[in-house]
Amino acid sequence: MTNVSEDQVFCPQLEMMRRHELNNNTQVNLTVVCIHGLVSGLGILENALIIWVVGFRLRQRTVASIWVLNLALSDFLATLTLPLFTLYLNFRHSWELGNPLCKVQTFIFFFNMFVSAFLLAAISLDRLLLVTKPVWSQNHRSVAGAWKVCILGWLWAAANALPYFVFRSVTETKHKRKLCYHNFAMYSSHATLERDCNMRQWTTAISKLLLAFILPLAVIAGSYIKIGLSLRSRNRRRNFTKMVTSVITAFALSWAPYHIFCMIEVAAQYNMEYLKLVEVGLPLATTLAFLNPLLNPILYVFSCPRFCVRIRQSLGAVFDGLVEERGVLLMTPGKSLIIFYLPLHRRMSNLGVFVWLRRNS
Repeated sequence: MTNVSEDQVFCPQLEMMRRHELNNNTQVNLTVVCIHGLVSGLGILENALIIWVVGFRLRQRTVASIWVLNLALSDFLATLTLPLFTLYLNFRHSWELGNPLCKVQTFIFFFNMFVSAFLLAAISLDRLLLVTKPVWSQNHRSVAGAWKVCILGWLWAAANALPYFVFRSVTETKHKRKLCYHNFAMYSSHATLERDCNMRQWTTAISKLLLAFILPLAVIAGSYIKIGLSLRSRNRRRNFTKMVTSVITAFALSWAPYHIFCMIEVAAQYNMEYLKLVEVGLPLATTLAFLNPLLNPILYVFSCPRFCVRIRQSLGAVFDGLVEERGVLLMTPGKSLIIFYLPLHRRMSNLGVFVWLRRNS
């Protein structure tokens, strides 16, 4: 399937990549593989925990829980594909998993990129309405409405990610390595090859830069700045400002390097020197982008005391099923081990310590 026929044509950039020896920096590759493995494991566990708690343990659905649940679902899908990309890096930038998985992994990556940006912007606007339009929010905000917005976001993200699925393919290089890369020469004739390659390359790069980064970042930053100004006279402004700063910084730092290298990648078709920079920097930038699914649960869930309490209660329920009485974890003849949870602050029930007491009968 990956064999190249004599009459097959490629865009200039892909043709250069086919002839060019790929990155052989062993230390860089090993570092990226290790980071991907760590991010993959933590990301899957974190988002699975959020889906379990928010999706199955909450007794009452709220608008906020719908945002968090859909964000976790999207991030969970993205982290599930991380092992595939890790294998690609481990095989020295050679895709050995076939064309179907190449398309699926690419689609899910870009799908998560668009839907995450959409949901983060929606969360920001929702919080803005809660602060600036409390009466309107009380009358119009609903769980059903939040689900409709999320479904719209999923459809919008799928539509934007579809071109990457269509034009993605496995191409064999002159050095017998396999690239899982976009082939914009597909469905193009020799007469329109140069025009189609340039148009498709620039269109995809600029569209994801605008729709998945600049516009969402502007909405997020603008919303939180407006909220911060509205909460100027409240005591919670300091903590809120720290949370807002972390949200904007995490989103920007996770995705900015990736989009910068994507623009350099477009320019690489005109300058071969840029291609050497892209082949080293783009995998690292993609690794940073994959950190976003790892950071989202921390910023949007674990920073909320109510979710922390619910998670602790849910995990406590697992232990409750293993014992007959609440609080007794282990009983042996003549001895019992009792566990207590002691809050460290009366207004922060999620912050506390566990105390074990051993008692002789």
